[in-house]
Amino acid sequence: MQKKTLGIAAAVALSLSASAMAEQKVVNFYNWSDYMDPALIPQFEKETGIKVNLDYYDSNEVLEAKLMTGGSGYDVVVPTGSFLERQAQAGVYMEIDRGKLSNLGNIDQVLATKISGHDPDNRHNVPYAWGTIGLGYNEAMIKERLGDMPVDSLDLIFKPEVAAKLADCGIALLDSPAEMMAIALNYLGLDPNSEKKSDLKKATALMSAARPSYRYFNSSKYISDLANGEVCLAVGYNGDVLQAASRAEEAGQGISVKYAIPTEGTVAWFDLLAIPADAPHPEEAHQLIDFLLRAESGAGIANYVFYAVANSAAEPLLLDEVKNDPGIYPTEKVKANLFTQNAHTSKYDRILTRAWTNIKTGR
Repeated sequence: MQKKTLGIAAAVALSLSASAMAEQKVVNFYNWSDYMDPALIPQFEKETGIKVNLDYYDSNEVLEAKLMTGGSGYDVVVPTGSFLERQAQAGVYMEIDRGKLSNLGNIDQVLATKISGHDPDNRHNVPYAWGTIGLGYNEAMIKERLGDMPVDSLDLIFKPEVAAKLADCGIALLDSPAEMMAIALNYLGLDPNSEKKSDLKKATALMSAARPSYRYFNSSKYISDLANGEVCLAVGYNGDVLQAASRAEEAGQGISVKYAIPTEGTVAWFDLLAIPADAPHPEEAHQLIDFLLRAESGAGIANYVFYAVANSAAEPLLLDEVKNDPGIYPTEKVKANLFTQNAHTSKYDRILTRAWTNIKTGR
């Protein structure tokens, strides 16, 4: 009789425990690696009681593959503008309920207007961060091999005779065909958003000629490799390179990492917070987005990841080294050479993927 009573008590306890777990609020956040002030998530969890399950990806293509199949289970994701553009057209995202965002007024309206080119009236997004793709380099290694040659030119990766001089110390490129090909097209004086097969063929030939000098294609590995001196040059996102520079300085090994925006022009990108149409926890998703729109949150992100944020209210809280760094907040002259990347058609994406595979494999 006592055993039976104990059994019933245990069953009740288990039932209550399972019920408590079922009632626990959660939000599943899928973000780029090294892209969040680590203090913010615990703060959000403490304030709201909402558990954040944070997963990471390192390319838009990986994110898109999960979203397009449906049932990803994610509540908040961070696509780049051109990818959100076509994904929103395909019905991947729900419209943001702006009535649930008390901090909406903090968004920089000039940048919001630019972003609306990807998403009319910004119905499906809230800006997270923005920046450029440029050249991260090991100052001493580059000077040793190239002397006084300018380091703010894409000649370093696209001219075979120049890239060959850097092959021994390592060149890393983003594993992002849409972005890399847009940069190559622009370098050739072509429309960076061209979908002409003839233009793609020219850009492919350009990169294939210097391919023997490229060590690898990866969209995150170069951060640690630049900081450790494993590579001397990387085409990467400005904040990633500046994180590498900070890590190198903290390590105290005498490695100096710098970032340069190419004089030939490059991609200006916008990463955006969005909620998948089938998100299991949309209410919690809106709460997380509103939290990230706070002035303090925006400043925390920018000061940690070294990317600009489209949050006007955050500007007074930015560190001097962030707001005064032209690699993070470019001058007007540099901005004039930046271009945005449009969404590609699915037909073009297929031939772009084939071309990119051929470049990577050296065919």
